Amino acid sequence: MKRFSLFLVLLFAFVASVAQVKIKFELQNIPKSKDSIPEYFLAGSFNNWKPNDADFKFLKKAEGNYFLEKQFPAGRYEYKITRGNWTKVESAAKGNAVGNRSLKLQNDTTVKVTVLNWSDEFKKQLPNHTSSVNVKLLDSVFPMPQLGTTRRVWIYFPPSYAQSKKKYPVIYMHDGQNLFDEFTGGYGEWRIDEIMDKISAAGGKEFIVVGIDHGGSERLKEYNPYDSQYGKGKGKLYVDFLVNNLKPFIDKNYKTLKDVNNTSIAGSSMGGLISMYALATYPKIFGKAGVFSPAFWLAKPIEEDLKKALPNLKDSKIYFVAGTSEGKAMIRDMNTVYQILNPNGENKNIKLIEKADGEHKEWFWNREFTDFYKFIAN
Repeated sequence: MKRFSLFLVLLFAFVASVAQVKIKFELQNIPKSKDSIPEYFLAGSFNNWKPNDADFKFLKKAEGNYFLEKQFPAGRYEYKITRGNWTKVESAAKGNAVGNRSLKLQNDTTVKVTVLNWSDEFKKQLPNHTSSVNVKLLDSVFPMPQLGTTRRVWIYFPPSYAQSKKKYPVIYMHDGQNLFDEFTGGYGEWRIDEIMDKISAAGGKEFIVVGIDHGGSERLKEYNPYDSQYGKGKGKLYVDFLVNNLKPFIDKNYKTLKDVNNTSIAGSSMGGLISMYALATYPKIFGKAGVFSPAFWLAKPIEEDLKKALPNLKDSKIYFVAGTSEGKAMIRDMNTVYQILNPNGENKNIKLIEKADGEHKEWFWNREFTDFYKFIAN
C-alpha cells in the first residue's frame, strides 16, 4: 500500500509538472504604425523568437482590440510584441530598445500588454564600433561553395601574434556579427575580443578566434542539420564548409595548431546546436565544443545521431550551459543530450551548467564564455 501511495504521489507530481496553463494576452492602447493593415505577433522563448509566427498572431475583436489565447506548461517565459519582423518590434516611447518582457506562469491568467511605440517609427542611431585592434576582417565575401553563397568572416589574433613565432589553438564560432562589434551585433555582442585581450594581459593561454557571420533569413536552416518547420536543413553543408574549406584556409595562412586537441567550436542557440553536431560528426577535427543555450528542440534526431557517435567521442571536451529561465524545453533537451554523452556523470570532459539568472542574450553568453575558456584551455 505504501508503494502504491508513493506511486500516486509521484504520478500527481508528474501530471502537475506538465499541466498546461491557459493564458490570454490582450493588447491595449496600440500606438499607430506605418502599416495600412497592421498585424501583431508574439515572439518569445516558446517559439524560438520567430517574429511572424502565424500560430502566435493576435486576433482582432469586433470592437477593435487584439487578443491571443494560448496554453503553455507552467514556467518562466520571455517575449516581445512585433508587427511581423524585428525591424518592427516594440520599443520605448522615444524609440529606445526595450528588454524582453518576462512572465512566470503558474495559474490561468490574462496579461494586458501596453506597447509604448514601434522601433521603425524612429530614425536609427547607429551604435559605435567596439571591436579591438586585434580583430580583423578576414574576408567580406568568403566563398561557401557547398551553399552556393559567400559570407563575411572575422578573425581575432592574440596580442602576441605579430611578434611571436609560436602557433596558436583556434576557436571557430558562429553568428560572427555578434562576437566582437556592437556596430554589427544588432542585439548586443559577446565581447570575445575584450575577454581574450584581458586573458592575454593576465598571462593566460592565447587563442585565435574565427567568427563566421550567419546567413540572416537562412540562419535557422544553415545551423540545423535536419529538416524542421523552418525548411530543409543545410547544417551538414555548413559544417562541410567549415571542415573542408574554412579550416584548411586558416591553417594554411595563419600560425595555427592544426590538431584536434587545439581546435574548438562554439556558439549559442542554433549555434550551440550546430557546434554539437559538428563535433559529433567530425570528432577528429573538432576536439572541444562550447554549447551555449542550445536549440536542440528543433533537432530531435541529433539524439539518435549522438548515440551512434558516442564511441568516437571518448576524448572530446564538451561544455553545456543555459539559463533555467530560457524555457523548459531547452533545459530538458540539453539534459537529455548530456545524459546520452555522460550517463553516469563521471566523465569530467563533459560539463553541464545551469544558471538561474541566465537569459537568451549576449550578455549571458559573454559572462559564461570565460568559464568555457578555462574548460578548454586546461
